[in-house]
Amino acid sequence: MRATIAPDASDLRASDPAGQLAVHLVTDQRLPFDRLMRVVDDAVTGGVDVVQLRDKTVSARELISRAVALSAVVAGRVALLVDDRVDVVLAARHAGARVDGVHLGQDDLPPATARRILGRDAIVGWTANTAAHLDDAAAMPPGTLDYLGVGVIRPTATKPDHPPALGLSGFAALAARAALPCIAIGGVGPEDVPALRAGGAAGIAVVSAVCAAADPRAAARALAEAAR
Repeated sequence: MRATIAPDASDLRASDPAGQLAVHLVTDQRLPFDRLMRVVDDAVTGGVDVVQLRDKTVSARELISRAVALSAVVAGRVALLVDDRVDVVLAARHAGARVDGVHLGQDDLPPATARRILGRDAIVGWTANTAAHLDDAAAMPPGTLDYLGVGVIRPTATKPDHPPALGLSGFAALAARAALPCIAIGGVGPEDVPALRAGGAAGIAVVSAVCAAADPRAAARALAEAAR
């Protein structure tokens, strides 16, 4: 049985590749939010380890409201991150929500700045899909980043502006160079997990594999079992 209370963010920052970072659910902005909240609840019950709120279509005010609402749904069972927006993390925390950190893209706030703002116990992830990005990550002060989101593995409709797909071998090549845990993202399904783990993945991140599933809880459980 999964614990009902998540470890502190400082524990999650230990980046245990077999546990706390194994399965990330990235929310699908195409779903109605009331449906999305049910999906998140089911997915956390099913076994995901991290929930990342990603929605580039709503205002900052609405995103804060959604972060607060998802914090209530997650209820401390796993880590909750916000995609891109350090300001939303801060505002949601000010509103009383537990938000554990942020996932940043290449065009977002510099990770070192996010770390200074959010503190040493926050989780800070960063998208990296080239060797140059890995070099940039390695040059950051120690403790800046907790993990790298590496992808896409395959083309995916949930991120139409994604870079060229890496495939399993391309991911493995980058993961072998990285000094940080690498989370594979982009078109990942349960059948890919063994090869990704063998190729150095500390975990996987999915959108459609859970959000578009007929049974999100069962889909999350299948991914969690494959990842562990």
